[in-house]
Amino acid sequence: MGDGHVWRNEYAIETSATAETIWSIFRDVPGWKNWNAGIEQIDIDGPFATGTWFTMKPPGEEALRSQLIEVRENACFVDETQVGDLVIKVAHRIESLGPAHTRIVYAVDAQGSQATEIGPVVASDFPEVLASLAKLAEGKAGEK
Repeated sequence: MGDGHVWRNEYAIETSATAETIWSIFRDVPGWKNWNAGIEQIDIDGPFATGTWFTMKPPGEEALRSQLIEVRENACFVDETQVGDLVIKVAHRIESLGPAHTRIVYAVDAQGSQATEIGPVVASDFPEVLASLAKLAEGKAGEK
């Protein structure tokens, strides 16, 4: 992996929404742009399953191709994006903390020559994205 540079970080938020509600939002890939301001356009090439590729375009930037490398229903999905020798994996975990108490975790793992520069940029909006996701999930839970 490049010259061995690695950058990792985790971001988390707690919510009253259930894992199933959060998962339904994750599974709706075209809908991500409705709660993630870092996405202008997104298209998935198949089912929300391990091995499926998707294309995500951040506002004002080139589109990136990413692959779902792990998908576990109501628990976790991991996507991987490679740009040159830089590989960025983001794990999106749903952890049950008890009835009506769930933690959503975004864990970033960047490896490659620019990992320590690019990793923090990729993750810079994660606190806002998690807050939007939790708000949406809580709203959906209230609709039932």
